[in-house]
Amino acid sequence: MLLPLEDLTPRQIVAELDKYIVGQANAKRAVAVALRNRYRRQQLPPSERDDILPKNILMIGPTGVGKTEIARRLAQLARAPFIKVEATKFTEVGYVGRDVESMIRDLAAAAVRLVERERMEAVRPEAEVRTREILADMLMEQAPAPPRSRRSASNPLLQKAQDVFGAMGLDGGTTASQIREDEPDVEDDYERRLAEHQKRRARILKDLKGNKLDSKIVEIETEESGSPFVQVFTPQGLEEMGIDLPNLQSPFGGSRRGNRSLTVGEAKEVLAEQEARRMIDTASLHRDAIHRAEQTGIIFLDEIDKIAGKQSGSGPDVSREGVQRDLLPIIEGSTVASKFGPVKTDHILFVAAGAFHMSRPSDLIPELQGRLPIRVELESLGRTDFRRILSEPKNALTKQYQLLLKVEGIELSFEEDALDEIATLAESVNSKTENIGARRLHTLLEKLLEAELFEAPEISHKKVVVTRSLVADRLGSLVQDSDLSRYIL
Repeated sequence: MLLPLEDLTPRQIVAELDKYIVGQANAKRAVAVALRNRYRRQQLPPSERDDILPKNILMIGPTGVGKTEIARRLAQLARAPFIKVEATKFTEVGYVGRDVESMIRDLAAAAVRLVERERMEAVRPEAEVRTREILADMLMEQAPAPPRSRRSASNPLLQKAQDVFGAMGLDGGTTASQIREDEPDVEDDYERRLAEHQKRRARILKDLKGNKLDSKIVEIETEESGSPFVQVFTPQGLEEMGIDLPNLQSPFGGSRRGNRSLTVGEAKEVLAEQEARRMIDTASLHRDAIHRAEQTGIIFLDEIDKIAGKQSGSGPDVSREGVQRDLLPIIEGSTVASKFGPVKTDHILFVAAGAFHMSRPSDLIPELQGRLPIRVELESLGRTDFRRILSEPKNALTKQYQLLLKVEGIELSFEEDALDEIATLAESVNSKTENIGARRLHTLLEKLLEAELFEAPEISHKKVVVTRSLVADRLGSLVQDSDLSRYIL
């Protein structure tokens, strides 16, 4: 189980990133310090806290060296609102497309989901108790209910009615006077049946808690939220709006409801989630989520190099300098309206990244460069890095293929010199063609294991060993031929 981010020191944050990302120590250190500073700022008195602004980061490096992977792992580490967006999705205000303020609204929505999940987990035990009570009532409907007490026969009005209906033969001719004579026996029978009813209900509740009734079928009422979305222009820009078509004609609105037949095991999850949502105060949820987004929110702005460069004046890139200008107030600090409430961006941390193949960081407008003061350059990957990537990370490519083929009952293994050869070939292809970093390993391994992946269900021998000679036979000729390498690898 991962520690909460606030309990991790910068060294521990780097150690967590090392489990998945090879090299790039400078980038990891910069990100770890920035995250730790978020925690340090929260410990200050409110009067001093507002004066400390986040130091935004610009990561520069070729494709395939780990920029986006750092963002992915940060999202898993940070118990804070986090979104990753591409700068190429945005257009200048006045052009068709999304404006830059939409990423703040996305961050607010991510914060709402995060806080809602935390609160639902907090009330989950009580929601499960309520769920078992509801399911017990459903399962008890099949059992006969205990008889109602007939002590009400002493009521003069009910006594007269029972005498009349009894005289009409609707109750077998029983009169109120006869009921009073038999009343002790009836009351004893009622108490006995009631005790049996309660005992049976307690047994059902115990079986529900022990998951012994998960295979039974029950019919429950569920809330459906499958409303379609359309994009509409609003004063805040292009937004998605949900349309509740079934309730469009209803003057009272409300959510769609429907009945579903589920097993008890499935119904537990559905009902527990519904009960947990009912127990959450929506107003305070939105208020806390906005505060969390403002104080601890992190936005990873990828592909920022694609909006760098001089203004061309025409074509699809006409608005990219305008996007940079629109980013300025967002990064420096402004207030953005969202459906959950206004969001202040003063203390949101921005981590921008770009390959800068066709442009340079200096091609960004000076004002935007000043708002990304910490620059980290990621190194290109070489043979040694590729060799480590093939075996060291928790999600190493070789481990992924071993797990995939294990499904077919095949035991896949790689000899050490085979991994050395793959790393050497990856470096060679990157040097001769486009340098796409570690992504070249995906191409090489897929081509290397193409036959095994295709023929796995029919292979008789269930043990496959990848040797250096096998790598050379299958990939050597492709690497030597530069034309084939360009189009196949």
